[in-house]
Amino acid sequence: MRYLTAGESHGPQLTAIIEGLPSQLPLGKADIDPWLRKRQGGYGRGRRMIIETDEAEILSGVRAGRTTGAPITLAIANKDHRNWTEIMSPEPGGEPRKKALTDARPGHADLTGGIKYRHKDLRDVLERASARETAARVAVGSVALKLLAELGVQGANYVSSLAGIETKQGFSWDNLEAIEESDLRTPDADAAAQMRERIDQAKKDGDTLGGILEVRFRGLPVGLGSYVHWDRKLDGRIAQACMSLQAMKGVEIGPAFENARKPGSGVHDAVYYRDGTYARDTNGAGGLEAGMTNGEELVIRVAMKPIATLMKPLPTVNVVSHEPSDAARERSDTTAVPAAGVILQTIIGWVIADAILEKFGGDTLPELQERVAAAHAFSRDF
Repeated sequence: MRYLTAGESHGPQLTAIIEGLPSQLPLGKADIDPWLRKRQGGYGRGRRMIIETDEAEILSGVRAGRTTGAPITLAIANKDHRNWTEIMSPEPGGEPRKKALTDARPGHADLTGGIKYRHKDLRDVLERASARETAARVAVGSVALKLLAELGVQGANYVSSLAGIETKQGFSWDNLEAIEESDLRTPDADAAAQMRERIDQAKKDGDTLGGILEVRFRGLPVGLGSYVHWDRKLDGRIAQACMSLQAMKGVEIGPAFENARKPGSGVHDAVYYRDGTYARDTNGAGGLEAGMTNGEELVIRVAMKPIATLMKPLPTVNVVSHEPSDAARERSDTTAVPAAGVILQTIIGWVIADAILEKFGGDTLPELQERVAAAHAFSRDF
């Protein structure tokens, strides 16, 4: 599978085209829009989440509630575009340049992107670099999650840490309802209360906060990915996808950094044969060995830096005058950590779905389901 997204933060719409999805997959707005709403939620979000009420329009590739095998086109309207029609106009003219943005924001793509593409109006950079683009990727990833669900694969995400406040109540699949009900996507009510206080203070200070997200999948077949070629190793593909998300600065599979402090005897997972199948009592590998899924739960942890747009801006330079300046202010969040877990789950879900189609093929969902079921049976009986 592959996909392409297009669109700017304040342009008319975001567009995505998906190619390679099998036919006969049940799919409709009800499979996509809830994920778009989740992306907009979470304590600490800014006013843009109030302006936009994201919904996906399916323009091709789906008929009568099922995929046809043809490319799928998804569109998400930017309601805020009505306030930016002149500034974002594609037509030649002076209006967009009269309001040029020339004060580069530290931590953003502004200065580096301006140098790379020779833009003195840094809005030409930030409009595409904006995390608004992730709405299109969530729509795409939600389609992949729908495919995974039809194959018996379940995913989840939660906030492990925010601004240094740790979730002490560890993840459990039994806590999914509590995670979904929490505006901080944590089952730990005490930690959530502390996080809200920290977010409120950061908002008063004009500052921003980061955190650590955890994404999990279970029910995966053994052998997704490969040890044969570097670019087919699934851990590498997952890490690349996670790092492609705005503000993500670190990825670990399982408790990788904790494992680095231990001897091998306390890290690697012993293998047993019980009741006619293979078993492990631990999951130090996080579900991946040598670039392949090993049948255990897949665990990915991702570090998100604080959002770079500060209401008390940092010093910078004007790229036209080269004089000192304060960084430009754009509407932003105090934190987007809870939403980032939702985005990461959809992004990783796409990578897993792609690896499943790579291994098993199939033009239709029934073919794919039969092959995945056969692979599970083979792994148990090997």
